[in-house]
Amino acid sequence: MSYFVRFRFFRKSVIFTKFYNFWLNYSSPVNFNYWWNFGSMALICLILQIITGIFLAMHYKSDFLLAFVSIEYISREIKYGWLIHYLHSNGASIFFIVVYLHMLKALMYGSFSHPRQLLWSTGVLIFFIMIITAFLGYVLPWGQMSFWAATVITSLISAIPIIGNDILLWLWGGFSMNDATLNRFFSLHFFLPFLLFALSMIHLILLHEFGSNSPTGIAFRLDTTAMSPLYIVKDFFGINLLFIFFCYLVFSIPNALGHPDNYILSNPVVTPTHIVPEWYFLPLYAILRSVTNKLLGVVIVALAFLFLLCLPLIFGLFNLIRSFYFKPFIKILIGIFVVNCLFLGWLGGMPVIEPFFFNGSVCYIYVFCYFFVCGFIWFFWTGSIYILFFI
Repeated sequence: MSYFVRFRFFRKSVIFTKFYNFWLNYSSPVNFNYWWNFGSMALICLILQIITGIFLAMHYKSDFLLAFVSIEYISREIKYGWLIHYLHSNGASIFFIVVYLHMLKALMYGSFSHPRQLLWSTGVLIFFIMIITAFLGYVLPWGQMSFWAATVITSLISAIPIIGNDILLWLWGGFSMNDATLNRFFSLHFFLPFLLFALSMIHLILLHEFGSNSPTGIAFRLDTTAMSPLYIVKDFFGINLLFIFFCYLVFSIPNALGHPDNYILSNPVVTPTHIVPEWYFLPLYAILRSVTNKLLGVVIVALAFLFLLCLPLIFGLFNLIRSFYFKPFIKILIGIFVVNCLFLGWLGGMPVIEPFFFNGSVCYIYVFCYFFVCGFIWFFWTGSIYILFFI
């Protein structure tokens, strides 16, 4: 049988038909813009992280005496090990940039509104697991900054009443960060990306089930086009721009986003002058340290994720216009919210002194005012309009 006949037979198969309908023939709104590229970019980043992580795991030693040395060995002795190491470490930063922009798109265009509540919820769950995975990976080099940052962050668990200390002892595998801690973190860090990939597939299935939101908020089934070839080409264009920036980061400034102290072997008896996590954790870290009570800080961070889950209920239940494209006041609030988060990130990298401490407190209060006060005002305002005119 010739290759041409085999290809024609494959095209008529059930597998090809399902693949074609799911990926290429998927109906999409005709007015997509480049903000919709970040979903495919995030999937590419996740796949790249999984592949490079598997190769790094072949040579990494999850031993607190050998972990730091094994990273140096991978970078210096393994052929192209430096490339895999920098792709993985900088890939985490690129992944977070893409995901943050993807979430910003959802906020701007109301992608969390009905009927996409479940789609948004799976996205928030992916984001939460992604943060845990990145934190576990940040500890694995066992450098000075990652060791002390992990010690500070994990000790917050002890603030949980009754069971906090027991959970912390189980997580550490003892009364301090040690070899058992590193083994636990490495095992979880290796497993969670595959869970992320499975959740991403569920996220995609839900997206194809409920349909993509359009920039104007108009029902997507009214005016649609096939995903291929128009949006496939746009996705490839966005991915090419992503890889250009990625290559510049890896080959020109590979250590620009890392902390210098993390290239020093961890020392449990020498505390760094200023402990900071990776840049993508800085807004959350600024909120945590702006609250003097440890338990209250944990509760506030938990509420931040809870508010994200409640966005469809707060903003989208009685929302007659799904997109914020036609809501200039909400657009201004979102702009202030983004600037506030960037400012929080900058404050998180500053020392815990005045005026940085006070400014951090003001910024995190605005974050919750945006979700809580503005959200519930919008909820009751749109709900009253809905009841008056549509019931």
